[in-house]
Amino acid sequence: MNYRHAYHAGNFADVFKHALLCNILGYLLRKETAFRYLDTHAGIGLYDLGAEQAEKTGEWRNGIGRLIDAAPPPAVAALLAPYLAGVRAAQPTPDAGLSLYPGSPWLARAMARPQDRLTLVEKHPADVATLKRRFARDERVATVALDGWTALNAYVPPRERRGLVLVDPPFEEPDEFERMTARLAKAHAKWPGGIYALWYPIKDPRRIEAFAAGLVATGIRRMLRLELLVHAPDDPSRLNGCGLIVVNPPFTLAGEAGVLLPYLAELLAQRGRPGWSATWLAPE
Repeated sequence: MNYRHAYHAGNFADVFKHALLCNILGYLLRKETAFRYLDTHAGIGLYDLGAEQAEKTGEWRNGIGRLIDAAPPPAVAALLAPYLAGVRAAQPTPDAGLSLYPGSPWLARAMARPQDRLTLVEKHPADVATLKRRFARDERVATVALDGWTALNAYVPPRERRGLVLVDPPFEEPDEFERMTARLAKAHAKWPGGIYALWYPIKDPRRIEAFAAGLVATGIRRMLRLELLVHAPDDPSRLNGCGLIVVNPPFTLAGEAGVLLPYLAELLAQRGRPGWSATWLAPE
């Protein structure tokens, strides 16, 4: 599996992650006070679906390609509206078809107000250079060349005191789950009131249960576990699904996920019985 995100932009995992991300940001927008958005593994922000990398895998066709022209029921359509508005706004012209896919930095910037601030962190030299060019004219955005795990602790708490941290590593290293748990615990100790959204791949279900147990052992409260499966989880070498652990989730998020995820599971299913869950890993 090639972990450069250009190969996977717009796939089912992006649809899951970004739809939920936009709903969390929408909750932060309900108050006039500013918030900070920290993206620890930001990528390049905008991806060409016609480029060689995206065409090589074609993953976007079973993700945003299925969703963009779908007709969901009204309750689901309302929850998808902020995300799909961001996807459509990223296209070259209003009447253009789907040719570009916005990553999390692009979507967050599109929703941010003048008083809000974004810190985008990327380690890969070529990617961070691209990211800097893309957001160079926006004074709300700071782009930083740094290891994302270092940034997770270096940039919290923000001066705004309200905000969201998205942790979306490539999972290239075998200890990535343990690293995520340890770094979350340190960041949460510094900023216990922040919202943290931790994305993870689902291959071997036993590995995910060990990760969940490790998170519970930190003693952090208010952790919501959201998961989507598009394959039957019977092959640990394949990306069967993905999940998002949300610490301090908006009070609306669990209910919204219960409406949104069943629809996405059916729409994006690829093999075997699709699945989804929205459970409290650790309540109040």
